[in-house]
Amino acid sequence: MDNTETHRDAHRDTPTAPLNRRALIRTATLTAGMAATGWVASAPHNTAMASTGGPLSPDIPVVLPKTEFVYEALCDLEPAIDMGNGPLGGRRIINIVGGRFAGPRLRGTVLRGGADRQLLRKDGVRILNALYELQTEDGAVLTVNNRVLIDARPDGTRYAFSHIDLTAPEGPHDWLNRKSFVGTLHSLTPGKIVLIRVYSLE
Repeated sequence: MDNTETHRDAHRDTPTAPLNRRALIRTATLTAGMAATGWVASAPHNTAMASTGGPLSPDIPVVLPKTEFVYEALCDLEPAIDMGNGPLGGRRIINIVGGRFAGPRLRGTVLRGGADRQLLRKDGVRILNALYELQTEDGAVLTVNNRVLIDARPDGTRYAFSHIDLTAPEGPHDWLNRKSFVGTLHSLTPGKIVLIRVYSLE
């Protein structure tokens, strides 16, 4: 989680070879940012993009993964608690005290009791690791582990993208256990609130 009140900064492709999940998530995280204001976003599936292979696999077309909007959450936060410096940089924690979320297939509330642990690296990058629960309108409890990297681009704009693990109980929401997710993070003012948008890789 990030909050400006408490921080200073501020396809379809037929696979013919095994995919590297980490590389896929990194690529899709970049394309998800372009979908921050839409319900569904997909990389252009045009012949020009698909006509060029990779530098080590020229016969396999490079097709950017498609992303689909899953939900957005507004999370209410407490002020940051400074935990002192560690060997990797400054440490702090922000408690998550509530909120709400909604998307095309699910909606509900953000449960109190989660927390966001942050590392302020010495190179200026901030690493966020938030673990919390969502409760859907039908009573299911989802666990969210949202890991965010925040940095400043050369032009001064903020880079803030995440990869997200969602765990759902057996039942109508277990489709969440079968997908990979990426996201964006936006600080809202006034107030200690962040907006998180989550996209699945399709």
